[in-house]
Amino acid sequence: MPTVNADSRRATHSVPGRLAVPAGVLAAVAAAFAYVGAVDPNEPGHYPVCPLLHYTGLYCPGCGGLRSAHAFVHGDLPAALHANALAVLGYLAFAVLWTVWVVHVVRGRAMRIDPRPGLVWSLGALLLVFTVVRNLPFGGWLHP
Repeated sequence: MPTVNADSRRATHSVPGRLAVPAGVLAAVAAAFAYVGAVDPNEPGHYPVCPLLHYTGLYCPGCGGLRSAHAFVHGDLPAALHANALAVLGYLAFAVLWTVWVVHVVRGRAMRIDPRPGLVWSLGALLLVFTVVRNLPFGGWLHP
């Protein structure tokens, strides 16, 4: 039986067919944002409490992420940044990566995300610094 490589299979699919997965990912993210936009995380009882915050009193890097998404959906960028600035950067990074992914799909090219170790370590360091600073007394402006 002859083998078919991914490039030849990709060439035979139509553009709408190739866009099904990126469209599905966008639909799932949009649905999640719509839910968080409709169900206010500032009201107690709608979402589970962060276990790290509950048991230790420390803010994890995700603390305030739902409040940030809620404010972002309602167009309140200052409140979104105050709730979790790193999450807002994540929303923007997702938008850029998703757009690049769609452009690759439309052009019939595979997209491969292969970050260099320096980038991975830098992002980890940013996450660590963000977490530590938001839990220090002078990092109060990063509290959700």
